[in-house]
Amino acid sequence: MKRHIEFERLHNFRDMGGYRTGDGRMVAWGRLYRSDSLGKLRGQDWNRFLCLDIRTVIDLRYPWEIEAKGAVPEPERFSYANFSIEHRPYDQASIDPDLDPWRYLADRFAEVAADGVEEIRRVIESIADAEGPTVFHCASGKDRTGLIAALVLTAVDVSEEQILADFALTELATPLLIEEWQEAHPNRELRWPGYGRAPAQIMRLVLGDLAEAHGSVHRYISEELGIEKHTIEKLKSQLITDM
Repeated sequence: MKRHIEFERLHNFRDMGGYRTGDGRMVAWGRLYRSDSLGKLRGQDWNRFLCLDIRTVIDLRYPWEIEAKGAVPEPERFSYANFSIEHRPYDQASIDPDLDPWRYLADRFAEVAADGVEEIRRVIESIADAEGPTVFHCASGKDRTGLIAALVLTAVDVSEEQILADFALTELATPLLIEEWQEAHPNRELRWPGYGRAPAQIMRLVLGDLAEAHGSVHRYISEELGIEKHTIEKLKSQLITDM
C-alpha cells in the first residue's frame, strides 16, 4: 500500500495505515488520512481526493485561516467540522534563528495540548464516531496535524518509535512547503532556517513533556482530555484490523 498520495497542490497528504499495534494488529489502510490544507484542492486534485471516498473532514485551523485560504471544496459533501486546537498563534517564519528550534516548537505543542483540551477531545471523538474514511488537516499538515496523529496513534497502542517516524515523514515535504511560503510572501524574508522542518526530535520532546506532566501520554488522553474507554474502543474498531 502507498503511504504518500500524490497531488499537484497538496504536499503532505498521507495514509496513516500500516502501523503496528502492541497486540500485533495494524492500523487499516484507507481509513484515516492526514494532510496539509484541503483549501488548495481543485481540478485533477479534487477528482483524486473524491476517489478516496472520504466521508469526514476535520479542519484544525483557525477560522481566520479558513476564511483567508478556504475550506475543503463543497464541504456539504462531507461530515465537516472545524476544531481550532491552537489558541496562541505565532509566525514560524519569524522565529529567532538563535533559539533552539526543536525545544521552541515542542513548547508550542505543549501550549496546544494545554489550551486545546476541548477541541482535541472533540477531534478524537469525531474520528471514533466517523462513518467511512476520515481526513484531518491544518495548514501544512505538520504541527497541529502532527499532534493529533500522535495522540490517535498512541490511543490505539502504536509504538512511540512508529509515531516519531510518522511525524518525521513531513521532512519529505519541507522543500515544497518552503517554496509555497515564498510564493505567498514574495516581499518577506524567511528568517527561521527550521521552517517546514519536522525532525523526530520535536515529537520525542512533545511526548516526553506530556508524560512528565501527566504520568504518560495515555493518561493525558484519558484524564486530561477525558477520552472515555468506550471511545478508545470505538477508535480501535474504526481503525484497527487483524490483517
